[in-house]
Amino acid sequence: MIYGRYSGIVAAALLAGLTCTLSPASASDTAPTPGFNTRIPDTILTPDKVETRIGTLQFVDGVPSAETTAKVYDNLDFLRGVETFLNFIPAASVESMRLGNAEMGAKSSHQAVIMDNLLDSNPLFLTGNTDTVYCSVILDLETDGPTVVEVPKGTGPGTVNDAFFRFVVDMGGPGPDRGEGGKYLIVPADYKGELPKDKSEGGDYYIARSPSYSNWLILRGFLVDGKPDAASKMFREGLKIYPLAKKDNPPDMEFFNGSKVPYNTIHANNFEFFKEIDHVIQKEPVEFIDPELRGLAASIGLRKGAPFNPDERMTKILTEAVAVANATARAVSFRNRDPRNALYPGSQWQNMFGSADYRFLDDGGNAGRNLDSRTMFYYGYTVNTPAMVAKIPGRGSQYGMSFADSSGEPFDGGKTYRFNVPANAPAKDFWSAVVYDPQTRSELQTGQPFPSKNNKRDKLIANADGSVDVYFGPKAPEGKKDNWIQTVPGKGWFAIFRLYGPLEPWFDKTWRPGEIELVE
Repeated sequence: MIYGRYSGIVAAALLAGLTCTLSPASASDTAPTPGFNTRIPDTILTPDKVETRIGTLQFVDGVPSAETTAKVYDNLDFLRGVETFLNFIPAASVESMRLGNAEMGAKSSHQAVIMDNLLDSNPLFLTGNTDTVYCSVILDLETDGPTVVEVPKGTGPGTVNDAFFRFVVDMGGPGPDRGEGGKYLIVPADYKGELPKDKSEGGDYYIARSPSYSNWLILRGFLVDGKPDAASKMFREGLKIYPLAKKDNPPDMEFFNGSKVPYNTIHANNFEFFKEIDHVIQKEPVEFIDPELRGLAASIGLRKGAPFNPDERMTKILTEAVAVANATARAVSFRNRDPRNALYPGSQWQNMFGSADYRFLDDGGNAGRNLDSRTMFYYGYTVNTPAMVAKIPGRGSQYGMSFADSSGEPFDGGKTYRFNVPANAPAKDFWSAVVYDPQTRSELQTGQPFPSKNNKRDKLIANADGSVDVYFGPKAPEGKKDNWIQTVPGKGWFAIFRLYGPLEPWFDKTWRPGEIELVE
């Protein structure tokens, strides 16, 4: 009974729709478009004059005028210049790391830059920490072929990233050796020769292949009794890097202390950026990036096997493109518009990978690669590893970034702020707060060589409830000097909160850091 009644309603609706469909069209709907034999949909026609953000565009029967043609080609080259910058930040960043190591004297795989006295604010190094001993090496698989890295027992988080800053393999604590030390073999993707057995097959090496020749190896060593000496000694005596072909007679390691040295590892934000990228494209195998990216770079003159020599017109366009792209990267980094980036509802603490995984795939890959997340990460940070986003209680590290106070205002170096770290912070190893300069994305240079506080290294004053208040400002609040990080009037800053050996309460968010609040 009910079924029949609804069937009648549906049938009536279908009949009404059919009647509407078969109604005669008006003459104006079927009259031929002037100049054509039939009616042409307006949606496919181009007017003779169109107003746009790049000015008035003029056409003669759909063909752009000479002036419009020049205008849109200038715009196309500009757009591709902007997109090349945003897409190639990862490659430029690794290249700048290579240049920085070379500036320090570390030009070969057996030469390492080590922060014997920790990373202070003199080196320009994207958001490095002040709490672990860094050891940085650029591997050159083109020169050396398959390369052995022997990491000593006790190594903290370590990672190899390729020339496009993609993950290759972890070492140390989060790596397959689990901090017990071991031999790793990094092999170029195009290598066809014989290799030893992998550890999983009973061999001596953890074997990983890389799409690129240049690879960045970064290792971290933990403080012992608040001092870096033991970690420095561990790397200087235990780290070995050499070509597999020279395993019977490896070269001696050389170490260059980067602490307190004002050297640069950060890519350019002007036209020089394209020259940095050109070196990468010339150095690396063609296949290390996909045809889409190769085509983007080639569209502005960055082509493997050809000199990058833009004419005056193109140089002017690319110079402007870098300026706009740099502004875009800074907006995405410091004023990100994706609400999913917040670690907690209504919080200023953000996730450095945004809403994506370590490959920057969004929604499990259904939404493709989150390009803004990738830009945000590589413009401000280094070291790409699943361990930075994976839930691995007790190992690896976790991070929160804050670019604004609790009211959403950017930080002012002339004002004082308070950051409460609740009791029982879920960090097996340690937690720290470090302040950075938004210009360089490196440690803020102040009267303090280390603009940071660490609950294991520093003698912090705790509150009655076990929490700790960290203060940021140009002067220490009375009685709070031990908990104070200096800032600079007239300069902005941002903060990163780190947990090494993060525990379950961080992941399930039953524990959360306080917001950074302005002290009135």
